[in-house]
Amino acid sequence: MVTIAFAMTSVGTAEAAQGEIAYGKLSIGEDRGGQPVHLPVAVINGAEPGDTLYIQSVSDGDELNGLGAVTRFLRAVDPGEVTGTIIVIAITNYHAFLRARHRNPIDHTKLNRAYPGDAEGSSSDRIAAKTFEIASQADIALDLHQGSTSRMINETRVRCGRHHDLHDACLELARVFDTGHILDQQGPDGQLARVLADEGIPTVNPELGGSVGWDEESVEIGERGIWNVLTAYGFTEGSVEPSEQSRIGGFDQYYSPCGGLVEFSVDLGVEVGEGDELYTVISPLGQVRETVTAVDDGIFWRSTRLPQVATGEYVCSVGTDIDAV
Repeated sequence: MVTIAFAMTSVGTAEAAQGEIAYGKLSIGEDRGGQPVHLPVAVINGAEPGDTLYIQSVSDGDELNGLGAVTRFLRAVDPGEVTGTIIVIAITNYHAFLRARHRNPIDHTKLNRAYPGDAEGSSSDRIAAKTFEIASQADIALDLHQGSTSRMINETRVRCGRHHDLHDACLELARVFDTGHILDQQGPDGQLARVLADEGIPTVNPELGGSVGWDEESVEIGERGIWNVLTAYGFTEGSVEPSEQSRIGGFDQYYSPCGGLVEFSVDLGVEVGEGDELYTVISPLGQVRETVTAVDDGIFWRSTRLPQVATGEYVCSVGTDIDAV
């Protein structure tokens, strides 16, 4: 599947000689009409030998900010200035991407719960198995996401758990990527960032904001994060000094106490204290129905994009258990 050597590096049909970038495709089977389906792949074989960085984006089909960051990086990178190898799978959940949906519509599965995959399993299992085989040959890895179509701050997720042998290495990778905020909490089973860490490969899961389509600021942060990693880990020359970042350990999630329209009282990224007003639910005629306040101190992290909510519908999240790293 992958051949990594100084003279020639190949992934799928992409074959890059020393100091070159190559573009190709990775077969993942056939569609319902019997036509081949491929993932777009780029391979950068640096001018000097070194480590391997694996990057993937669009693990969820409606999360496009990572794709924006990857496309800009690939247009800017000069293979002659790179040491080592960089492998990019630009669109991982291809079936979902075509329909702008979160889950793979072929098997209704969230791809980032399917790792390490199964070469004989469902559509998502097979995609996970192929991409995991490639990723598991890297030295470090980035799995680029976003908060789907909800509103969310830019953050980087460390998913291996704080007692994992690779925790410090993953936390440092998150600091280097430098979105300004870090979620340091063990992720669900089947996440690439957990499974690769178990294989000894430091991996993080940047969540580049949340938007419909892509958001310019988050795309810029994602591209800068990729360059930060390249510089800090010796793929390119230079130095990186990560900023001090807010780290959280979990969330308080808030659900609407009634139906109506939500008016938020705070902006994303703002620190809130216990008892501070988070949002008000009003009727379609403008009458105040309920006001919701914070139960703990934290950072206003994520919220629904649409104003209309039903009783018990998700409204927002506040990041808690905060320190600085």
